[in-house]
Amino acid sequence: MKILVTGANGQLGTELRNLAPNCAGCVFFFTDVAELDITDAAAVEAAVEENEIDLIINCAAYTAVDKAETDEERARVLNAEAPALLANAMARRGGEIIHISTDYVFGGQECTPYTEDMPTAPCSVYGRTKLEGEKGVMVATPRHIIVRTAWLYSPYGNNFVKTMLRLGRERDRLNVVFDQVGSPTYAADLAKALLSIAATKDKTYGIFHYSNEGVISWYDFTKAIHRLAGITACDVQPILSAQYPTPAARPAYSVFCKDKIKHTYGVSVPYWEDSLRLCLQRLNASAE
Repeated sequence: MKILVTGANGQLGTELRNLAPNCAGCVFFFTDVAELDITDAAAVEAAVEENEIDLIINCAAYTAVDKAETDEERARVLNAEAPALLANAMARRGGEIIHISTDYVFGGQECTPYTEDMPTAPCSVYGRTKLEGEKGVMVATPRHIIVRTAWLYSPYGNNFVKTMLRLGRERDRLNVVFDQVGSPTYAADLAKALLSIAATKDKTYGIFHYSNEGVISWYDFTKAIHRLAGITACDVQPILSAQYPTPAARPAYSVFCKDKIKHTYGVSVPYWEDSLRLCLQRLNASAE
């Protein structure tokens, strides 16, 4: 199987690259903006045909949530139009696409875990453009798998875990919102799940949810990060979202039901704290 990975220099793409050598029978083509402009239909078509791609895993996205509020055109090109181009190319080839989406397609007003068939109601440009991307993929080809995830972190790039580690070591006090709850997602866990899906011969298509197990607020997540990292000098205080206004609204509730992906593909979903501990171990090892 020949697999094209877009957004290969991001958190998820890097974890897929790390795991690729373990995938027997798979040939990977890792691309980012320097290798492939996914907003260029001709370039996408050429990459798919010349490399005889069987499956695209689309990890590319415009993820600057607040910046998207004033850069809607660029966010729409990357989050809505580009996924449709990729899906169209795979439809013409008769291949498949796994597209990564987000909890931001929901409004975050529920109080029970989101299932795949619950109504979407994005409250930001980022969420709206990602939802448009989902719809574009679904229209382009029936052979699609859309995986929504949330609160992604890893040893790579910029993410909440690395930011809280840095601030915890730099500051005596931190204020972190406690009225937004969700489930963190360790990118390495998601990457394993995606490769397990990719290796499945007779796939079940549709939308799936994946995050780590458990529910936590950003405040409690920060406290856990500091506790496991041995950071004791920083006083972390809980605040309301209204006390920390941002250009883009965040979902207050971002908890997924993972039953569908577990039952359909048999993927394991580790507990968030176990995965956080593994990530911190990797960060420590790389710093030595």
